[in-house]
Amino acid sequence: MVVAVNPAVLFAGDGWRVSELQQADVPRLQAFFDANPEYFHTIGGEGPKVTTAQEEFDSVPPPEFPYRQRWMLAWTDADGAIVGMADVLADFNAERVWHVGLFIVATSLHGHGAASLMYRQLELWMRADGAQWVRLGVVLGNVRAERFWQRQGYAELRQRHAIPMGVRSNTVRVLMKPLAQGTVADYLALVGRDRPDAP
Repeated sequence: MVVAVNPAVLFAGDGWRVSELQQADVPRLQAFFDANPEYFHTIGGEGPKVTTAQEEFDSVPPPEFPYRQRWMLAWTDADGAIVGMADVLADFNAERVWHVGLFIVATSLHGHGAASLMYRQLELWMRADGAQWVRLGVVLGNVRAERFWQRQGYAELRQRHAIPMGVRSNTVRVLMKPLAQGTVADYLALVGRDRPDAP
């Protein structure tokens, strides 16, 4: 078994520990992607490439989209195996606005409420570090994911079309959830690019 290179735990609960992945953990992340390819088939029409984990680890927003900090998080079980992951940005485009990129839960845990528990842990952690709004994108037609995020309290702000992913071009629904007292109008005043009429 390959153990985590950096075992520092950011938060824990429900039998999982969550830590930040480091460069040396990329092979573990690749193994997780290879063992759980459903997300990649669903949104990109093909499984993960041998370079997918490294590409995801290295992927950061372009300079015109500032952020305070980025984490590549891994949920691990008692044996140290990765059972979930998320890519998270703090203060993305505006203070107190966080962005959840990839959020993948092991297929073996689907249908057992694990994804909701993991997301709840993540949301509590983000809130504790000052998040007031959380945004993310979900591919239109990825029904399982669309329903999941709706159950977590997210609502659509706009859609972006013709986004290349794998061998496909997708429409992405931009979703947002307020974590404090701020309204949708307050959020859109901070992040104009998420307005329905923005280019």
